[in-house]
Amino acid sequence: MKKMDEMEMSISLKAIKCAWAYTVLFLAIWVMYDFIKTGTLGFEFLLLISQNMVLMGFQMFSKWKLEKDEK
Repeated sequence: MKKMDEMEMSISLKAIKCAWAYTVLFLAIWVMYDFIKTGTLGFEFLLLISQNMVLMGFQMFSKWKLEKDEK
């Protein structure tokens, strides 16, 4: 498997960001619809929150590791 060049990497990252944004938007609409219909928060709310917690946690860890490696 060949290594991706910068343009391929940029395209791949944009596609991942668009897919993530679509998933977040879809889950947010689903959570709101379900909450209005039933008055409770279901599994989709847990998925929405946990997905974003994993994202933020990974970003924080990566920044911490980069800063640690620079020192």
